[in-house]
Amino acid sequence: MPILFRLARYGIRYRRQLCFAWISLIASSVLALALPRLIGDAVDHALTANDNSQLYWLAGILIFLSVLRGGFSYGQTYFAEAISAMVAYTLRNALLSKMQRLSFGFHDRRNTGDLMSVVTYDVESTRMFISFGLVRFFQLAILIGGIVPLLMLLHWQLGLISLAGVPVTLYTTVTIGRKLRVIWNRVQVKMGELTTVLQENLAGIRVVKSFGAEEAQQQTFHVSSSSVSEETYQANRLRVANSAFLTFMYIGATGLVVLFGGKWVIDGSLSPGELTQFLLYLGLLVMPVRMLGWAVNTFSRAMSSGERIFQILDSESPVRPAMGAQRLENVKGDIGFCDVSFRYNALSPALEHISFKVSAGQRVAILGAAGSGKSTVVNLIPRFYDPTEGTITIDGLDIREVTLDSLRDNVGIVFQDVFLFFAPIRDNIAYGVNNVTFEQIEGAAKAAQLHDFILTLPDGYDTIVGERGVTLSGGQRQRLSIARTMLVDPPVLILDDSTSSVDVETEQLITAALDTVMRHRTTFIIAHRVTSVQEADVILVLENGMVVERGTHSELINRDGFYKRIYELQLLPSEQVLFEAPIIGTSDD
Repeated sequence: MPILFRLARYGIRYRRQLCFAWISLIASSVLALALPRLIGDAVDHALTANDNSQLYWLAGILIFLSVLRGGFSYGQTYFAEAISAMVAYTLRNALLSKMQRLSFGFHDRRNTGDLMSVVTYDVESTRMFISFGLVRFFQLAILIGGIVPLLMLLHWQLGLISLAGVPVTLYTTVTIGRKLRVIWNRVQVKMGELTTVLQENLAGIRVVKSFGAEEAQQQTFHVSSSSVSEETYQANRLRVANSAFLTFMYIGATGLVVLFGGKWVIDGSLSPGELTQFLLYLGLLVMPVRMLGWAVNTFSRAMSSGERIFQILDSESPVRPAMGAQRLENVKGDIGFCDVSFRYNALSPALEHISFKVSAGQRVAILGAAGSGKSTVVNLIPRFYDPTEGTITIDGLDIREVTLDSLRDNVGIVFQDVFLFFAPIRDNIAYGVNNVTFEQIEGAAKAAQLHDFILTLPDGYDTIVGERGVTLSGGQRQRLSIARTMLVDPPVLILDDSTSSVDVETEQLITAALDTVMRHRTTFIIAHRVTSVQEADVILVLENGMVVERGTHSELINRDGFYKRIYELQLLPSEQVLFEAPIIGTSDD
């Protein structure tokens, strides 16, 4: 119940619309309660009076009140739906805002499809609750609370007969409600799993097709979809069973009222108009009684969905600035790691006691085998994660003592896996930068060796690139990412293996672009190729999360270590081929 009250507070914020909805609801309910009385009086009058003029007058009033009730019912529904739509809008924006503020650690633990399910499916479930719980549920309460006393006042014996099954009805409804909440919770979880399967299948459609795995993916989706369908079927089976039981109880009560009421009409202790009133009031209970079953289902879904929504909204990011954090301004680019260790989880550490200092404007290359901790080092600088031990400084300031936005404004990253949005090239280059001119965009593209290629496109800078930039080659996406970073103009630059997946010619273009970008900036270069790091001022060699070698290229190749072995594996064979090529080419001449 606390979850439902918390959800309800989102709707209560819209007091004006809620006030109009309740006014319409009360007016509609009062008119609904008045109509049976008027009809009953009309019946008695028609049976006893010789003058039909009063009957016509009553009929006119009935028609007028019915039209008026319809207008108020429309207003009630309109404002209820308006409030629920605004609450859904608020929740979706709050969820996205929260997910964007949470650290990488949160997103590492949660599936994208599950998060999408919360923002769509779970929010829709809460929207239905807001529409029903804040407005229509009160209509049920007014009608039931008004009809029951009226039945007892009209004829207490018939009232007791018609309401005899209420205790059984309440017990059954509460029991089914508890079962429904458990089932709907499973439905929401499985819906998240289904969305994840679909999202991965569509995102990786090229891999799926290239491996001919369509049938395997279809089977995986079928299993997940069947699981959702089965759980939904169980929930709907309970809901329909409850609704059928409530309908049976109502029809049974109506039959008893007709039986005993008809007898009392014949005996003269009850007038035909009073029996008509009683049956009409009992008929008014049909909608509230049936809606009770719907209410139980809606409330159960909302409790399950609200739990998942607030699980995200209540999450606290471990990466947050300290109290009184200052803005980072006039950054030179001095970076320091002091005894830094980091764990992604309780397993073995990703980094152990890393210490180094980088002066402003220096190029630092980080080399190592896969899983050695290269990316972890640079992910700590913009505080995508916080170290479990040790301190990281920028210009002598602990990065936890500065605001996150000012820190990240001063750290630019060219990722290995470039993400481009479904938008024009100019918008992708200018992403995250406000008030940028076309001349600045064009200048960044020229510096990134991309301008000439863009001019060959039919729409130039207005060319739409597909989702994830699939209409561009790997090298073109990398150069666009470089242009995007240059536009930000950060004093600290991180190049996350930017040339690992391109050919030699493209690597030369990217390297030329990077040479322009790296001038006068503190630059961290993650690489697997020795050719990418030879010009660095400092090379850090990582192994199992520890710095095992550091120095310049010339220093490290004179040591018998990891760097020298990589150098010999990657460069010496090609150098020997180049040296021997003239001899091979002239031996038969």
